[in-house]
Amino acid sequence: MTDSHKRDSSYASLKLTSGAIAFLAALTLIFSSLLPLPAWADYGDKLPLPQPSFQGKIGITYKESEPDFPKPIKAPENAPNVLLVLLDDVGFGQTSTFGGPIDTPNLDRLAARGLRYNQFHTTALCSPTRAALLTGRNHHSVNTGVVEELATGYPGYTAILPRSAATIAEVLRDYGYNTAAFGKWHNTPDYETSAAGPFDRWPTGLGFEYFYGFLGGDTNQWSPALVENTQHIQKPSDRPDYHLTPDLADHAIKWIRTQQAIAPDKPFFTYFATGATHAPHHAPKEWIDKYKGKFDRGWDKLREDIFARQLALGVIPADTKLTPRPAELPAWDSLTPTEQKVYARQAEVFAGFLSHTDAQIGRVIDAIDQLGELDNTLVFFIAGDNGASAEGGLTGSINELKVFNGVAESPQEVLAAFDDLGGPKTFNHFHAAWAWAVDSPFQWTKQIASHFGGTRNGLVVAWGDASGGLRQRIKDRGGLRSQFHHVIDIYPTILEAVGIEEPEVVNGVKQQPIEGTSLVYSFDNPAVPSHHTTQYFEMFGNRGIYDRGWVAAARHGRLPWERVSKTTFDEDNWELYDITKDFSEANDLAKQNPDKLAQLQNLFLKEAKKYKVLPLDDRLLQRFDVKTRSSLTTGRNSFTYYTSVAGIPEGSAPNIKNRSFSITADVDAASSGTEGVLVTQGGRFAGWSFFLQEGKPTFAYNLLNSDRTIIQSSQPIAIGKSQIKFDFTYDGGAPGAGGTGKLSINDRQVAEGRIDKTVGYRFGLDETFDVGQDTGTPAVDTYQTPFAFTGNLQQVTLELK
Repeated sequence: MTDSHKRDSSYASLKLTSGAIAFLAALTLIFSSLLPLPAWADYGDKLPLPQPSFQGKIGITYKESEPDFPKPIKAPENAPNVLLVLLDDVGFGQTSTFGGPIDTPNLDRLAARGLRYNQFHTTALCSPTRAALLTGRNHHSVNTGVVEELATGYPGYTAILPRSAATIAEVLRDYGYNTAAFGKWHNTPDYETSAAGPFDRWPTGLGFEYFYGFLGGDTNQWSPALVENTQHIQKPSDRPDYHLTPDLADHAIKWIRTQQAIAPDKPFFTYFATGATHAPHHAPKEWIDKYKGKFDRGWDKLREDIFARQLALGVIPADTKLTPRPAELPAWDSLTPTEQKVYARQAEVFAGFLSHTDAQIGRVIDAIDQLGELDNTLVFFIAGDNGASAEGGLTGSINELKVFNGVAESPQEVLAAFDDLGGPKTFNHFHAAWAWAVDSPFQWTKQIASHFGGTRNGLVVAWGDASGGLRQRIKDRGGLRSQFHHVIDIYPTILEAVGIEEPEVVNGVKQQPIEGTSLVYSFDNPAVPSHHTTQYFEMFGNRGIYDRGWVAAARHGRLPWERVSKTTFDEDNWELYDITKDFSEANDLAKQNPDKLAQLQNLFLKEAKKYKVLPLDDRLLQRFDVKTRSSLTTGRNSFTYYTSVAGIPEGSAPNIKNRSFSITADVDAASSGTEGVLVTQGGRFAGWSFFLQEGKPTFAYNLLNSDRTIIQSSQPIAIGKSQIKFDFTYDGGAPGAGGTGKLSINDRQVAEGRIDKTVGYRFGLDETFDVGQDTGTPAVDTYQTPFAFTGNLQQVTLELK
């Protein structure tokens, strides 16, 4: 065959192929019109949703072809925006919306346009509630049976959210939402929160496209440990009156406005979880002073007043009984006038903190309203991730870290800080009896999951103006709902309201069944029986079980401000309540109905086994020890840093507690006045710092803001290169023992000092380990942060012995 014949034959073959393609394309178009391709919703059991197949036509050239550009995934038609607001450590009877003494006008106005739920429950502690809220599964089911800082190696307690429980943010993002989180996170293992990650369990790894807030359990509101996406950042330096909550609102408002300006047809999901009102109770003085004198009559009278308002508002049934004060808490009238003065001020500070927070949330709501989107926004406002906190103990506290380290505070110490309460010089908490008072009408407080004082929180749900006619919008404006519900019910409520199915597979991982029950059925029917029929509760061995109107409860033998339990689990007393007739759990029926109690005890054990609650664990201080968990520091005794480093959390930092150690810094000083931080950990309320001041090597140890030891050379280092070393020899014995520190320059000892006591368990939840600078607050007031090193810091090595 000639070359020309080959070319002609090849061309004929090509033409035939082109014809075949055209024919198949035509068939595809015909059948697509007769049998429509599955809508994106048909793939909803597997996320991410697949891109639709190509529906155009392919010819030899573009002239014989028809394009079909991939279309982005769109949320269901009329899908609402979602605003999920979560407060921290707020009691059921604290907000004005639920009869409390603290003005919360923005929560009130949402309640007026929506529904109040008076039988909504949390888990009794921070991280567990947040994990349950975001995943729709019980907290032990998603390995968060306790806060991140107390994680253990048992399946229900690792604090590692499983991939088999995708967050609501992941699902909404894959269905075409923009997603963002602001404020407190507290769902990443503390040893994974450094700049080395891993980042898959940070907010941006769990479905949120943007995050601005803090990762730990609490933070200093005046000087927070801020994170933006995956970067540790400093607070804005141009705001002398800086406070975290307005900053969170600013960022949320900016994000929502930007998102709506760019993609107004795309719904948003905003998770706004303040650090308020967890300790430290920090608020601008003008907000605190609004409540001056409002708590002078004390907690007993306050609780009675709240109860009366709750009855008048109708947020509790008319036959509800007010449960009595526990014997472990003092009567107000038993206190001295000085004690009453101090404790009343503690309550004023807390009240100002909550009112200030409500105002910032109001700004976010106003911003959504100004965009014309409030009626199309499904708003959940959960007033507390547990009941009010009694962790301040029987004096209140000016430094919450003392509680975490098992160190008591005297009333004299608290009184001495009276004028500083709520300000930058304190890390304060109120007296435990205030927590009991504002958890009215229930027994007990945060941590005590056996009773509603620890788990009952006010919920407001608002959606639409009742005239929009869109599906499932709330029409009973200002209504009250009394169905029994739990924080795991928010996730399925959002799915149903948006109109999407529970996914079976997310990112290739088969999903655990959602364990919550949607609230949507209750939106239009106040009398319908609860769809959530059974719910277990457990925290630190405090345990309870709800089943179809009955509750069995066993409070374990450690109170929130105590370090060690006084009883074994076998010694715990079980109580029985019929809450269909006894809203506040005031009438214990255990002796009258032992068979029912036994039935519920068996049901609790069954649920505990099912949801990974076992083994029960009541330890506190032992679990605060970072050595009990795997981390980036596990097995390491030597740490070397070659450059300035900031924001290493305690769980990822060298653990110098309860042991001997040495720190060696190689520096090059350009002048005799070279100064700045070499390495530091913690801050004003507990910590240590190794630094140069006017060229003089200095080691400062801050024992819980009660005592500071400064060991300093009398002579500065020479110009040029020097090696500066601090050696600490630990006495040994019980945690928190003392030791001797020695300073040397180029192997010549220049100072020595005695540190009588040390921090035994925790330097903080928010302050970090920094090299070459000091972020957060300073461990000693002889310098101001960041006090960055002005010379050449060539290397810092820390050796654990």
